[in-house]
Amino acid sequence: MTQDELKKAVAHAALDYVVEGKIVGVGTGSTARLFIDALAGMKDRIVGAVASSEDTRQRLEGHGIKVFDLNEVDDLPVYIDGADEISGEMHMIKGGGGALTREKIVAAVAQKFVCIVDSSKLVPVLGRFPLPVEVIPMARAYVARELARCGHAVDVFEQDDRPGGLMVQGIPLFRLPRAVVAGEIEQVLATPGIRLHLGKTADPE
Repeated sequence: MTQDELKKAVAHAALDYVVEGKIVGVGTGSTARLFIDALAGMKDRIVGAVASSEDTRQRLEGHGIKVFDLNEVDDLPVYIDGADEISGEMHMIKGGGGALTREKIVAAVAQKFVCIVDSSKLVPVLGRFPLPVEVIPMARAYVARELARCGHAVDVFEQDDRPGGLMVQGIPLFRLPRAVVAGEIEQVLATPGIRLHLGKTADPE
């Protein structure tokens, strides 16, 4: 099977976790987009969805699926999303598309997080691609200096209002050109102004 065929296969398999008559949380990215396409086939059997990004919202609405604001939802049985990388120990990196803050909020509200990945996302060591860092706007210059002091020459996204954009949902994004190794994690996380970085889940399904 090609990678696209593998993505479609896992996207369709995720439909088994959708609770009929309820609202489903939907992630962001190429696999999530394929899941939305598959979800459209059962849209009359769900109440609607919560979107983790504007890209996801637009795709859901394009299929005629009602999108709810998370503040309107008090019962979210499942959140379904992909990942950028996942190791054999079930550690994963998410947020490559620049929507990690909203993704983690929706995942936190949901009773269950189902991560859909194909075999191409399995890696022996995490960190083969640049890692996005979401930053509070007023701290952008400070965070850039602090990350540079840790040895990370950051790049700044310049695309607005798109996954990977400089201002995705109003959040500036930097991209680290290399992975943050274990000894640097505490130092990076302690920098005021950084929102969320690396995603790890203990028990994804």
